[in-house]
Amino acid sequence: MVGRFAADLARVLRGRDFRRLFTTRLLSQGADGVFQAGLAGMIFFSPERATSAADVAAAFAVSILPYTVVGPFAGVLLDRWRRRQVLLVTSLLRSLLAAAVALLSVLAPPGPALYLAVLVCLSINRFFLSGLGAALPHVVPADELVMANAVTPTSGTLAALGGGALGYGLHTLAGGSDGAVVLLSALGYLAAALGARSMNRDLLGPDRTRPLPWKDAATVVRDVLVGLREAGTHLRARPRTSGALFVMGGHRFCFGVITLVTVLQCRYRFADAADPDAGFALLAGVLAASGAGFGAAALVTPVAARAMSPQTWMAVCLGICGLAVAGFLSFDALPSLVIASFLVGTFGQGAKICVDALVQATVLDAFLGRVMSLYDLVFNVCFVAAVSVGALLLPADGDSVVVLASVVVLYALSALTAALQARSGVPAASPTSAAVPPALARPAEDHGPAAAP
Repeated sequence: MVGRFAADLARVLRGRDFRRLFTTRLLSQGADGVFQAGLAGMIFFSPERATSAADVAAAFAVSILPYTVVGPFAGVLLDRWRRRQVLLVTSLLRSLLAAAVALLSVLAPPGPALYLAVLVCLSINRFFLSGLGAALPHVVPADELVMANAVTPTSGTLAALGGGALGYGLHTLAGGSDGAVVLLSALGYLAAALGARSMNRDLLGPDRTRPLPWKDAATVVRDVLVGLREAGTHLRARPRTSGALFVMGGHRFCFGVITLVTVLQCRYRFADAADPDAGFALLAGVLAASGAGFGAAALVTPVAARAMSPQTWMAVCLGICGLAVAGFLSFDALPSLVIASFLVGTFGQGAKICVDALVQATVLDAFLGRVMSLYDLVFNVCFVAAVSVGALLLPADGDSVVVLASVVVLYALSALTAALQARSGVPAASPTSAAVPPALARPAEDHGPAAAP
């Protein structure tokens, strides 16, 4: 499986224009990883402040909500603007904003100004990620598009994980200077801008640009909102598909609670609360385990889904996630947290791959873009709702038997729901590669950085 991935990547890398777009992606997503590592140290593991559950929830809301609010509008606007210019301008803006965040971190503890700069930076990033997906058909032949869709998001995720590791290493070498880490991300975004600059301004489309006068902005907003409503109506006529999205929302809610518990326990329970660097090191290790799980899911899920049907595999995945949380609850130790993070990363992502395939197989193509935007909305809102609820219920160190037991129960209910759907004979397409959609000419949607337990 790994050899197949490497062979596919080598094949698409033969194209010069693809190499330039691919390099721009890797530089940008690597910088994303560095940026997020700097934010984690600055907000969650700062020696100058005691991080509460509410602080962590607010930080996650700032990180996730831009993808929820901006996402549905990005596709419409990318059909009006030159996508190469979108990649160039957004990279330059993020470089400036990252430098501003680094400066703010030196001048004062995290406050509204810093959160605002982060919010704007991540909102702009939504346009960049959407632009990458929309640009891909312009740099690879049609018969290689599925292959390119398979390798580029996975490579981008690996680049982000590598950037996170680099950011953590710099944090350690710089004596906990998170401003220096964020400043490094600014340089990464600048390098991504230079990568975009190397491409012809008309290379990435759209084939015919349509200027967007200010008077049409309200029309765009209205069209997006109407489109989301129509997607909901389309899903109501397909209860099995909407049921799968409901199940995925349950997983995403559990995932959000687990993420909040992990941050708090690494900060205050499994490390000395007076030594935030030790807590940061623990969190880095747990995130690495979760990231390895995401990679494992891309290898395991296609094989498992062919052996037992995607929907049955989805039920199995959610059941294993519940067992992983129950195992951590029973053993209540750092090694069990690392193991649980790997298992939830592997099988939670495995369930998502199956839901993606089900949506692609059962939703009419004319509605697919709008349904995916609604899916994106559900995916992110459930996570933010989870960390918000967790902030109200969890103690300072994140150790709550009641909350984690509730997560186990919710996973069990989600697995049961998925199993009942599988028994009812829901038709679904088998994932044939790492989260590859069956539609040959549709670029894979990138949901942005995923929080991991």
